[in-house]
Amino acid sequence: MADHAPVFFIVAGEVSGDVLAAGLIRRLAQRYPGARFIGVTGPRMRAAGCESRADIEALSLFGISEVIGQIPRLLRLRRQLYRQVLQLRPDAFIGVDAPAFNTRLEERVRRAGIATVHYVCPTAWAWRAGRTRAIRRAVDLLLAIFPFEPDFFAAHHIRATFVGHPLADELPAHPSAAAAREALGLDPQARWVGLLPGSRGAEVSRLGPRFLEVARWLARRDPAVRFIAPMASARVRARFEADLARFADLDVVLVDGRSREVMRAAEALLIASGTATLEALLAKTPMVVAYELSGTNYWIARGLNLIKTEFVSMPNLLAGRRLVPELLQTDAQVPMLGAWLYRLMHSPAARATQIDAFEAIHQILARDADARAADAVAELIETRQ
Repeated sequence: MADHAPVFFIVAGEVSGDVLAAGLIRRLAQRYPGARFIGVTGPRMRAAGCESRADIEALSLFGISEVIGQIPRLLRLRRQLYRQVLQLRPDAFIGVDAPAFNTRLEERVRRAGIATVHYVCPTAWAWRAGRTRAIRRAVDLLLAIFPFEPDFFAAHHIRATFVGHPLADELPAHPSAAAAREALGLDPQARWVGLLPGSRGAEVSRLGPRFLEVARWLARRDPAVRFIAPMASARVRARFEADLARFADLDVVLVDGRSREVMRAAEALLIASGTATLEALLAKTPMVVAYELSGTNYWIARGLNLIKTEFVSMPNLLAGRRLVPELLQTDAQVPMLGAWLYRLMHSPAARATQIDAFEAIHQILARDADARAADAVAELIETRQ
């Protein structure tokens, strides 16, 4: 146990980082009464007792091409934070996600002799493995939310501890489809298929029309099927509605947000590859995964050998095998997507294979991540005293 009330400087990016950081702050505060928390904060971090030196919104757009003009401001912010860290000399600097912003800051802070932690491993195991050199210079400890990450980083001489995934702690092990349908006002007897073409405009523009084509393909072969699609934003809804207008014979219920309820309510999902596939796994809903990059981006990613994994969807990465169908680029054709969905709707064995594996993965990920992350940070700072 530390012989003084420690100080933690925490820089989080995005809403998800606010959630992770707030949980960590609460557990560290229990362990160290009187500890001081300072940093770049969201509302949950502030509610947990973190003093704010900047709002999380300052980082939420970092790395997105549309905000290149914001980069000078972000660089100024990073310099300001560095000066504040040097003045405070905290027991640990903790960057939460936002690796494009945090890793450079962590490197400078570590050179100044301050312990550095990064929560949520950068996805160097998936693409741009060369980033491990910068990560090795920047951090004393990575807090990993996926079980395969520590071995990857250990091979690159980077210390990483698996703490589990907070979302797996939060979501129920056995969700109720009936309760989700009631909450959404859906016919409890209908056979619902969820369409989730993504949360970004470019994704929805590429995948939305194809998902609707698949819905039409499936409806013609099984008229009992109904469709529901959660819309991530007003812009996404407008884009999807414009595509839907060309499918006069197709009835799709659109829901603003509430994607987790839609996932639970559905019997099967057609879903864009991304973080939503992890939520779908935790909802225990069988799925077919599709994705399509722009031609240029796909050529760059494959041509330069930037993508290092055999799979791209999180269920397959976590299972270490092709658990769910994932159809990418030219493989994501309507008949193939439709045939896989039809199988999930009509084959109990195919459904059980996915659901049983989802339940096992949920158990692996549910590890009380907030407590384990706090324990790992405490061990780091106490061994340095």
